[in-house]
Amino acid sequence: MLRFFTSIFLFVFLLVSGCSTPSWFPTKASWFPIKKKPPYKAKMKELLDKEVIIIDKEEYVKVLNPKASEGGDQPKYLYIHVNEYLSTRGTYTPITSIAPKEEAKKGLPITSTKPSPSPKEIGVVSVSPTISNLQDLKIKVMITHFDDRTTEADELFGDWVTEKLIKEVNRRPQRIIFVDYEMVREFLKNKGVVFTDLETPKVLQLLNEVFGIHALVVGHLSGPYVFTTKASKEQDEMASAIIKIDMKIMDTLLVKTFKNLSANNPILSTKEKGPFSEEKAKEKAIELTIANLSRSLIRELDALEWFCRIAKVEGDDVYINAGRLTGLKVGDVMEVFRPGGPGEKGEIRGKIKISACFGIDASMGRLIQGNQPNINDILKLAKST
Repeated sequence: MLRFFTSIFLFVFLLVSGCSTPSWFPTKASWFPIKKKPPYKAKMKELLDKEVIIIDKEEYVKVLNPKASEGGDQPKYLYIHVNEYLSTRGTYTPITSIAPKEEAKKGLPITSTKPSPSPKEIGVVSVSPTISNLQDLKIKVMITHFDDRTTEADELFGDWVTEKLIKEVNRRPQRIIFVDYEMVREFLKNKGVVFTDLETPKVLQLLNEVFGIHALVVGHLSGPYVFTTKASKEQDEMASAIIKIDMKIMDTLLVKTFKNLSANNPILSTKEKGPFSEEKAKEKAIELTIANLSRSLIRELDALEWFCRIAKVEGDDVYINAGRLTGLKVGDVMEVFRPGGPGEKGEIRGKIKISACFGIDASMGRLIQGNQPNINDILKLAKST
């Protein structure tokens, strides 16, 4: 009987955990990784009446900042990790939330009564104030699966070539972050966007607004074409191969193609003999071509102009679709541009100072100069004076 109930418990647990979705997955309404719902540990007796919030899938307790009375830039509240709070409960004064029973009587969900934390409140996820260098900010790139135009229908190299190209680029020091193509494709599919519309200005702008993508790379390959010499009694079979890869880089700010690249391998460098000579020649042809193409790709992507966008505005709080992973730091000053026509940066509207970084790659700030910004306004790192 004990084994039976244990099996039932494990089955239900795996079913629930397998169906969960990541808290940071972008949606039209909210993309940043702050969730206000009763977490598992918040159900403990010690936390039942405390205000607990989930930031990027980690639980934090909202407490008064002991140093807030000192003034300056000290935040009024801090978010302390649950484990730290439980081990040092006497150190902090927690903020008491509305009791669950009282909320139930009002017919309101628990999540609706907790306001979003302001930048000054998120002291726990902030880093020491420093100023970023423009060269340290990373460009976000998405490479689609290449169109495979191989001569043999039973051999498909497009997906494999894309994976090897990403690995080759990541192997070299560079300022590029690759965005997962499958995740983006699923998002666009739910939005009703078909693959043939991927290169349209509307979709290119959507890729940047939601995922912060600066460049889309699409392409196709021809080959590999194999040339063989049949084996004889005195000599093993010999094979050589050649492949050609064409691709174009599309700028999501200019919403158009800004560079076409093409590469192929020297056929003599792929000469192989003996068993499996054809397969070895194909693999070498692909590796040589990708090595050549990756250098050109890195050079062109490094020339791209870096920017990010405002994802949400709540009162004085401005949420940005770039953060710690991109290279932004607390204290960075960003110039705000109101987008003009397609591909235009527009005129400068003001300046925002980054006050906190949170989640996988998000940040928030406050307006320090100019007019109130709007959603999808363009941000660029202000030049140091």
